[in-house]
Amino acid sequence: MASLFYKILLTCGILSLLHTAYSATQHRSYLRLTEQEFTSLPIDIIIQGVLSLILSMYAILFIAGEFKEIRANVDLQEKTWDTVGHRPSFMVLSHRGRCLTAHYPAVVDD
Repeated sequence: MASLFYKILLTCGILSLLHTAYSATQHRSYLRLTEQEFTSLPIDIIIQGVLSLILSMYAILFIAGEFKEIRANVDLQEKTWDTVGHRPSFMVLSHRGRCLTAHYPAVVDD
């Protein structure tokens, strides 16, 4: 389970990202009011956004825990072919064959 430290770190990172978005919006509003052309965001907003993103990603890595291998064959290496092909969710036990056997009993050859 993730420690409280990484949860607080994630909360700070997301709040900082939200503050970065609010600062960028305020900067655009300021440029519209002063009728200046938008070229780019100020460097402090860009740095805050990048650092907030890195902080959030770092905290999420520790909260998520151990990752599984992407390749499917890693999990399937220890299983036999019978267990891999066995899918009980696809079994249909109430099918029309039951009705056929009720009307036509099996014929036994002598």
